[in-house]
Amino acid sequence: METLRKLAILADAAKYDASCASSGAGKRDSRASGGIGSTDGPGICHSYTPDGRCVSLLKILLTNFCIYDCAYCVNRVSSNVQRARFTVEEVVALTMDFYKRNYIEGLFLSSGIIRNADYTMEQMVEVARQLREEHRFNGYIHLKTIPEASPELLAAAGRHADRLSINVELPTEAGLANFAPEKSMPSIRSAMGELRWRIEEAKEAKAAPAATVAPSATQTAKAPRRRPRAPRFAPAGQSTQMIVGADGASDQQILTAADSLYGNYRMRRVYYSAFSPIPDASRILPVQAPPLAREHRLYQADWLLRFYGYDVEEITDTTQGGMLDLDIDPKMAWAIRHPERFPVDLNRAPKEMLLRVPGLGVRNVKRVLMARRHGRLRVADVARLRAPMSKLLPFVQLADHHPRNALDNPGALRARLAPPPKQASLFDAVAG
Repeated sequence: METLRKLAILADAAKYDASCASSGAGKRDSRASGGIGSTDGPGICHSYTPDGRCVSLLKILLTNFCIYDCAYCVNRVSSNVQRARFTVEEVVALTMDFYKRNYIEGLFLSSGIIRNADYTMEQMVEVARQLREEHRFNGYIHLKTIPEASPELLAAAGRHADRLSINVELPTEAGLANFAPEKSMPSIRSAMGELRWRIEEAKEAKAAPAATVAPSATQTAKAPRRRPRAPRFAPAGQSTQMIVGADGASDQQILTAADSLYGNYRMRRVYYSAFSPIPDASRILPVQAPPLAREHRLYQADWLLRFYGYDVEEITDTTQGGMLDLDIDPKMAWAIRHPERFPVDLNRAPKEMLLRVPGLGVRNVKRVLMARRHGRLRVADVARLRAPMSKLLPFVQLADHHPRNALDNPGALRARLAPPPKQASLFDAVAG
């Protein structure tokens, strides 16, 4: 099969993995515009480096053959899809060719399981090794690692890759056993623990003060030798992905699993991927996909867990079966459920409470704390922060503003702040 045909198949098969973030850039292609670089084309996606730079990545599978039969996966062994497989040399050549044309700055490589986990992981590690050692490739490499692979192969992957990821796929052990019987939650968690240990060990070695080694007797006239530099290991950390809506897990169960992953394994990111009906789907899967708003709310809730000091129990509403409100964001939903905590005096409240005010993000909270050192804040001062005032004013008190009775009727406040329902399009009417 010609390389471009393989690329079309294996790039399309990789699109279901959400842990390669998209920058949302408009389509630009040097082949059409005469410029340099591309944000479009088969397999091109975008991710972010630890220093915040956005990089374009070649996102492909080594192969979409797989011996596993995970119900939610389009590449499962029982799926009737066209198969393809790259050789190690083809992936290396594609990466270098795309890089030299300035289409990409790195590689995101995943794979179905060929023969067994160790054989597949060896192939992926060899791609990274050849790029680093034989071609001196300094671009970004993200490897999707296989939890059943040996610790030695995981260690080799981390020496060459910038980031590693192991997909937990589903939030509960029961769900994984039902939809992916060949996979095991203990083996996934064990591999994540192995990666965490190696990542932290490499960080500690790098942070240790550089020591010198005393010269030998025959080298007394020479300067002391410096200790060799500590080896790198996945400096961008590890990430994972959970599928939303394929099983019956609630948002509370999903966020509880994510919170555990952040705390126990120091995940850099947990990605949420709304289940999308796939060709030739398994009968145990739902017929319809969950609303995309659910995936969006989970990302917002994830942000609250990581940066705003919320607990899972605070974010999810037990009266709604542990599900997030799809009409309003989880921060606003919490504020409306707790009117007794408001209004918050922006001139006196501590940082922890400012972070819970709807409409105030981390950056604006820092600005409020700095600005109020020089005088009492007024509405005009907060407006200059470009905060959404309609969301903010019902929950705050300022030198010239008090919300009065705005919080006395939470239901009316929620109805006013919730976005209006989207107007149905002509196409929706025809489809119905």
